[in-house]
Amino acid sequence: MMPARLVAARLIAALFATSLAATASADVPDLASHPEAEAFVARMVEQHGFDRGEVLAELSAASYQRKAIRYIQPSKTKSTRSWQRYRARFIEPVRIRAGLDFWAAHRDELARAEARYGVPGEIVLGILGVETIFGRNTGAFPLVGALATLAFDYPPRAALFQKELESLFLLARESGRSPSSYTGSYAGAIGYPQFLPSSVRSYAVDFDADGQIDLEGSPADAIGSIARYLAEHGWSAGARVADPVVPGDKADLGALIAAGIEPALGAAELAPAGLRLPDGIGAATLVDLETPGQATEYWLGYRNFYVLTRYNRSSFYAMAVFQLATALREARLGAAVATSNR
Repeated sequence: MMPARLVAARLIAALFATSLAATASADVPDLASHPEAEAFVARMVEQHGFDRGEVLAELSAASYQRKAIRYIQPSKTKSTRSWQRYRARFIEPVRIRAGLDFWAAHRDELARAEARYGVPGEIVLGILGVETIFGRNTGAFPLVGALATLAFDYPPRAALFQKELESLFLLARESGRSPSSYTGSYAGAIGYPQFLPSSVRSYAVDFDADGQIDLEGSPADAIGSIARYLAEHGWSAGARVADPVVPGDKADLGALIAAGIEPALGAAELAPAGLRLPDGIGAATLVDLETPGQATEYWLGYRNFYVLTRYNRSSFYAMAVFQLATALREARLGAAVATSNR
């Protein structure tokens, strides 16, 4: 027979473990029981005809994603913006090699997308390279849990994530899938191009004509969808994206930079500031790319540059896409010349 003291010790340990489990469980919110969930479920039922029990079951099965809250919050330590540090993350040998391989494997789809939408293949590649290294890093967060966590527990952007959670349920129904089958980034972005669910529904295309849109598994669908997205946002085939400019010694550029990211400045506004302008420019924005300890780079961004900022509203992002696209085009041309000279 087991000694009484050992029986008591094991009983206390079991009760302690049960208490810890209960505490841990209580510490992880049940998304279906969240105070914000009722309004979301009601909207899905009343506006879109979903079954209440099915929506609740999806939310109940989803796991609360604390990391999504942590990742989306602004950093507590203020970091200094550095264009050169940002650029080095994306215009680098791994992405260029991967981009050339991807271009070789999917040159027909890239050419077809350019013919249909007017967007050069290298620009599509620039986005794919910056977003996911051509599909290598697409994210592994369960999207119902990530989006519901942000929609219900991140007030600064709750409206956006409620819209995207709603769009995820609609996308799943339209695609004949369960919402829980989707994975992606902590902010709800899906697949090769990192489209949010609302963008998948609005801009994604079945570019490989297999009867379904698959941004997670079909490079062709990703290529066509990015090209369509840019075209729908105003991409102009054959037009410039951006040009570097050099300011004069006493140039005062503050007011021009403050004019904003949308191209609205012409030569009449830019020339008096002492900028040496390229010939034949149209409406432009003045972009300043700062790096601590180095001279600031200045660029003129045209309408196509502005379109890139509709994908991600950052001038650093748009310039990284443009410069990665340029690096890929030049590397491909260089490889072709080297091959022809053998």
